[in-house]
Amino acid sequence: MAMARLNMRFRPLLAGAALSLLLVSGGAAPAFAATPADTLVQAWAIDDTITLDPAESFELTPAEFIGNAYDMLVRLDIDDTTKVKPGIAESWEISDDGLTYTFKLKPGIKFASGNPITAEDVAWSFERVVKLDKSPAFILTQFGLTADNVSETAKAVDDTTFVFTVDKPYAPSFVLNCLTATVGAVLDKKLVMEHAEAKTPSDDYKYDTDFGYGWMKTNYAGSGPFKIRDWRANEIVVLERNDNYYGEKPALNRVIYRHVKESATQRLMLEAGDVDVARNLEPGDYDAVQKNADLITTDAPKGTVYYISLNQKNEALAKPEVREAFKYLVDYDAIGATLIKGIGEIHQTYQVKGVLGALDSNPYKLDVAKAKELLEKAGLKDGLSVTFDVRNTQPVTGIAESFQQTAAQAGVKIEIIPGDGKQTLTKYRARNHDLYIGQWGMDYWDPNTNADAFTSNPDNSDDAAVKSLAWRNAWDIPELTEQVKAALLERDNDKRAELYQKLQEEALDSSPFVMIYQQIEVAGVRGNVKGYRLGPSFDSNPLAPVSKD
Repeated sequence: MAMARLNMRFRPLLAGAALSLLLVSGGAAPAFAATPADTLVQAWAIDDTITLDPAESFELTPAEFIGNAYDMLVRLDIDDTTKVKPGIAESWEISDDGLTYTFKLKPGIKFASGNPITAEDVAWSFERVVKLDKSPAFILTQFGLTADNVSETAKAVDDTTFVFTVDKPYAPSFVLNCLTATVGAVLDKKLVMEHAEAKTPSDDYKYDTDFGYGWMKTNYAGSGPFKIRDWRANEIVVLERNDNYYGEKPALNRVIYRHVKESATQRLMLEAGDVDVARNLEPGDYDAVQKNADLITTDAPKGTVYYISLNQKNEALAKPEVREAFKYLVDYDAIGATLIKGIGEIHQTYQVKGVLGALDSNPYKLDVAKAKELLEKAGLKDGLSVTFDVRNTQPVTGIAESFQQTAAQAGVKIEIIPGDGKQTLTKYRARNHDLYIGQWGMDYWDPNTNADAFTSNPDNSDDAAVKSLAWRNAWDIPELTEQVKAALLERDNDKRAELYQKLQEEALDSSPFVMIYQQIEVAGVRGNVKGYRLGPSFDSNPLAPVSKD
């Protein structure tokens, strides 16, 4: 997509020094006057934002914009992430057969435009996601929604009643958690369709409208506590208070995100008072902020795990003893104390802390002698040679180099092949790697998303329709795959949690995944900022409670 297409017209918001603050982007900036009392200015790398459309956006930073600017039927309860809480729905009921979810909307609520929010807006938003069929659509279509049946499976009964029918009696927690994802955002149908483009149905496009797809890339049609006012790609995003919001109004008039990639630059701007919050701090800069009496820090475990994976197409790596040996060749303590200090926590299971059924177990430590013993048992007393595809960013490069050094002590010779994110990921998705170091972020806050990725592989053939992380590593696991399916249909949450714990326990020793750490998102914050909090997912960093002294 051409960058010019992404740019929006920027309307001046402030005057004088504050306006200068907005327009300076990147690099070390001179000290300006303090940021305005009614405005929160954040320095953050926002260059992964490619669209503002909840039906298409599937990147990390725009999830935060969408999470604060749109509302869903239900929201993740960040105080107890095993639950959901009302969004625009004030209540819901589930039929005895587990197939029908009936939501009652809060009465008299409005979009930022002033248009009323109705069940028809909800139904149309679901229809739009399914028919546009962009990357996050699977979160809804996995319940049996199709372009042909969505008008019946997601429909408005009256202005305040929305009925959602699923194809199987899934665990209610699974269904509700999926509806908290940004793809479940409710859009202002009237406003969006005023900007829709007419289409001529053809073999390439089935419908007579684009559902406002072109307009929604750079515009806003929501009902959250803030509205998206401006976006300039790789430069700035401006959120402004939504005075039509049905809940408690935000204390701030606006929130401004400035695109700043470098950790050191963010720290300098924070120390100078040019920004109120710094978001991409690396361990050294985070440590410096913690020692500054004028600043505070906050952090939260995030739904992202980092791992090394072993391709089972490689006959040596497919040996169970080799898979286990590699888990004893990571210097977890050193990585935790240096490379991920403050920004990650050693975590050796694939479910993240805080999600239903997460298993808190770290049984492995660096033990070269144990690894050698396992390699000898596998018939590889003299070791083996493998390649390692590594994205050339930190901390993954540092972790890969550390692993290369410790593995060498057991006779495992590793050739690191560096590349950018696209190069390494493309090779990984094609199953053409030996070893790969990657990160995996939850698509929605429910244990199924990670269980389905790490312990499900319905079809291990090269042309499989479902290409999970287990598939990418050619790990053929029919029994575990069936256990994942069973967990989806367990309606008792306690029993469901036990099923996910059992899956993690079985994967600990046998899986081709060397789980290393769970990400901790951190932020440095000016001392006069109150109520700033990071949530467990990237769409649950709430801005409405934030204020400034």
